[in-house]
Amino acid sequence: MASQHNPLARMFPGRHRQALDPEERNVLDKIESKLPIARDAADVADERSTYGQRLADKVAAVGGSWSFIIVFAIILLGWMLLNSNILTHWGLAFDPYPFIFLNLMLSTVAAIQAPVIMMSQNRQSQKDRLAASLDYEVNLRTELEILRLHEKIDMAIAERLDRIEARLGLAAQNDGQPSA
Repeated sequence: MASQHNPLARMFPGRHRQALDPEERNVLDKIESKLPIARDAADVADERSTYGQRLADKVAAVGGSWSFIIVFAIILLGWMLLNSNILTHWGLAFDPYPFIFLNLMLSTVAAIQAPVIMMSQNRQSQKDRLAASLDYEVNLRTELEILRLHEKIDMAIAERLDRIEARLGLAAQNDGQPSA
């Protein structure tokens, strides 16, 4: 195993396998085992996420949508119409103008929604870092494979040139000898 890693590890100037980053070691391991390295960052992030992180993503997705804004605006307008005109007419308004209870509810929603959205944004930045790391692994593997292919092609060309030189050398020797 280590013997296969050594030529690849030498492609990292001045560093031994133990000094490589985890991503670089992962690439070498995948090359050795002939497994693909490419993975979907979203799938990997979802595998690593907790229930709270997935919930924060869903809340942020709903709270940051036009449907939420439209439905929320309709509810607010309905609340204000009910408590200013319709229920006031019968003396049943539970939150008359200036809508103090509505203000309390809106403040509570904002106080809860803001940190949840921040959690989702932090998670998105973690996903972006993960995607960058996975991209680095794929790019590194590609670069190493291209270097290996260059070496193979260079070796094949050198072997072919050696065979041609050997044939030319034999032909020159045969041309210099008298015929029997």
